[in-house]
Amino acid sequence: MTALFNVILIALDLYFYIIIASAIFSWLYAFNIINSNNQIINSIGRALYNLTEPALRPIRRFLPDLGGIDISPVILLLGIIFLRQIIILNLMPMFRGY
Repeated sequence: MTALFNVILIALDLYFYIIIASAIFSWLYAFNIINSNNQIINSIGRALYNLTEPALRPIRRFLPDLGGIDISPVILLLGIIFLRQIIILNLMPMFRGY
């Protein structure tokens, strides 16, 4: 059972870094630092968007409009940290012997 929790924790860590990469990519795109006409850049951006948008969309529905500032990635990152702590501190010790 511990192996299953470790796989879940690795997946959460990976998604954590994907969200950070998506936020950084969106800033670079918004400030026109990266070339939006480049096909590779567009495919990376689409991949990051497709990976993060399903989790961010429900959070955005409940957040008030902050005038162009999107804090949904921060809330999702905090949720991932909270979920990791629940798994590490509460669930893993319960199933340690199995």
